[in-house]
Amino acid sequence: MRSLLPFVGAVAVAYGVLCAWVFFTQRAQIYFPTPAVEHPGAQALWLETHGERIKVWVVSRPGGRALLYFGGNAEDVAGNIDLFAEAFPDRSLYFVNYRGYGGGSGRPTEAGLVADALAVFDHVHAHQPDIAVMGRSLGSGVAVQLAAQRPVERLVLVTAYDSLVNVAREYFRWLPVGLLMRDRYDSVSRASQVTAPVLLVIAGDDEIIPRARSEALAGAFAPAQIEVVVVPGVGHNTLDLSPGYLEAVRTFLP
Repeated sequence: MRSLLPFVGAVAVAYGVLCAWVFFTQRAQIYFPTPAVEHPGAQALWLETHGERIKVWVVSRPGGRALLYFGGNAEDVAGNIDLFAEAFPDRSLYFVNYRGYGGGSGRPTEAGLVADALAVFDHVHAHQPDIAVMGRSLGSGVAVQLAAQRPVERLVLVTAYDSLVNVAREYFRWLPVGLLMRDRYDSVSRASQVTAPVLLVIAGDDEIIPRARSEALAGAFAPAQIEVVVVPGVGHNTLDLSPGYLEAVRTFLP
């Protein structure tokens, strides 16, 4: 038995080192900031928020209706401008680059992204009162927290999850992720605070977000409040290839 003690000790030390590495590098594994780009189809709006400067791409339309879009953890939100401009001709469109993304300052964190989202909403709401909010993948966690704190007209969640901790548990069952994770995006605990109608779009072959995590989030909303659409034959990053994706969103938005 004594001969096993050094081995057990070495394993325990190695496990502790691994946990420490995961803890201190986790944000580099969650966020993948995109570089600055130009896009002729939209105007760049720079907002000062909580000591940082973020870029929001804007497609302006007359009237008081708007759509705010929050993308995935490695998504260049400018890539949606042309498709959304065609799909939603009656709304002004705001594509939000997270802090540290698209040439903006700062480093992304959950608290920072949510604070910036609230600031963008308040800026837009001052002149456009009817605001729908759309969040994809990581952005769904931002969108839920925004909708829980502001009078959102409608909420669209795409390839969404109940909490980032639960997603991580699916991949790292041998790590105490519940203790290690700083940015948790616990959407399921905030669902009861959302009063807006909700559309949840699920990619039928999503290889990143397990279906159980999306369904757990759907179950946290009142049944009469949420509509769930499953787009078949597409994955987490190929959802845009299906015309059913934006068609479902267009049908949901008045």
